[in-house]
Amino acid sequence: MQNLKIILKSSNGEATAILDDTAAARSFVAQLPLTLNLEDYGGHEKVAKLPKPLDTRGAPSGSDGKKGEISYFAPWNNFVIYYGYQPYYEGIVRLGVIEGDVSSVAKDGQIKIELVK
Repeated sequence: MQNLKIILKSSNGEATAILDDTAAARSFVAQLPLTLNLEDYGGHEKVAKLPKPLDTRGAPSGSDGKKGEISYFAPWNNFVIYYGYQPYYEGIVRLGVIEGDVSSVAKDGQIKIELVK
């Protein structure tokens, strides 16, 4: 699954992300395409509930969240886009990183996520 890319599309623009080669990222790709409704959480991230839990086997028990990263918050089954910094927290599983500016997709509202062919 090396260098697998997804595209995130919102009414404000779009961004491409490169996914990590992990079980969580592979199980995320298996759910694509997705349309999710993002909401702000904590003033540094946008979150949306996924239809199904991701496979977190082999993932660290937690992580931090850096601006531009996309992650999975396992305890709440949430997809996460970080537009600010989140210190280490148990349950965060990094999925990948957005290429370029995250601001066009880190907005409240609907987002479409597809695999780049």
